[in-house]
Amino acid sequence: MKIQQIRNATLKLTYAGKVLLTDPYLAEQHSMVSYRGDQWSPLVELPFSISDVLDGVEMILVSHIHTDHFDKTAQKNLSKSLPLYCQPVDASEIEKIGFYHVVPVHDSVCWEGITITRTEGRHGSGDVLKEMGEVSGYVLQAENEPTVYWAGDTVLYDAVYNVISEFKPDIILTHSCGAIWGDNVPIIMNSKQTVSLCKTAPKAIVVATHMGTVDHGTVTREDLRAFAEKEGIPLRQLQIPEDGEILKL
Repeated sequence: MKIQQIRNATLKLTYAGKVLLTDPYLAEQHSMVSYRGDQWSPLVELPFSISDVLDGVEMILVSHIHTDHFDKTAQKNLSKSLPLYCQPVDASEIEKIGFYHVVPVHDSVCWEGITITRTEGRHGSGDVLKEMGEVSGYVLQAENEPTVYWAGDTVLYDAVYNVISEFKPDIILTHSCGAIWGDNVPIIMNSKQTVSLCKTAPKAIVVATHMGTVDHGTVTREDLRAFAEKEGIPLRQLQIPEDGEILKL
C-alpha cells in the first residue's frame, strides 16, 4: 500500500487498488480561525494544488467533522457524488452539505473489497470531552493488504489498546501533535503516548500524522523524533512523513 501525507490528518491512501482520502482539510494557509489564539490556521500551505490532492480519489473517509478535518474548502471542492464514509453521528450534517452517497459506519461495512471497521476514540478528558464530541477511528482490511488501524483524534487509552489486541494491525496511523484545549487539556496523542503505543505494538509500523498544521499542537515532528530516539524506538518502526511525502509499506 501507499500512504501520502497531504497535511494534518489528510492522507491519500492507495489500498487494495483503490484511492481513499481521509479527513480533507484543504483551506489556504492562515485562512481560518486560530484554535489557541496564537496563529491563524492552517499554519502551512498544502504541498500542492487542491486538484492534485483530489486527483484519482475514489472514496472519502471522515473521522469527525471538526473544521481541521472536514473544512468548507474541502466541502466545496469534493465531488458530491463520491462515496463518503463517516461515523453515524455526522451523517445527516454531511448530507445537508449536499453529499448524496454518505455511508454511516455503525460497526463494519465493505466497500470495493475493503472492510472498514469503526473504532472508538476519546478526544480529550473531563469536561473537554463534551465540547469535542464523538470521534472515531477505523480499521481497514483487504485481501493481500496489511491491516491498517487509523486511530484518529484520540488520546491513548484502553479502547486503543483493545483495537491493537483484537486486530493486530500491521500499520497504525496516529494523530500525534499533542494538541491541547481549554486549560491545556491534551486532546490527541503527544510524544509520550505515541512512543507508548509503539512499545505496545513493536511489530507494527506507526505513522505519525496530524503534525505541524494547527496552532494548538504542542509537539513538532522534530520533538517526536528526538523523544522516540531517546526511548529506543527504531526509525523503521516510527515513520513521521513530511507533507507531500509518500510511504510505500
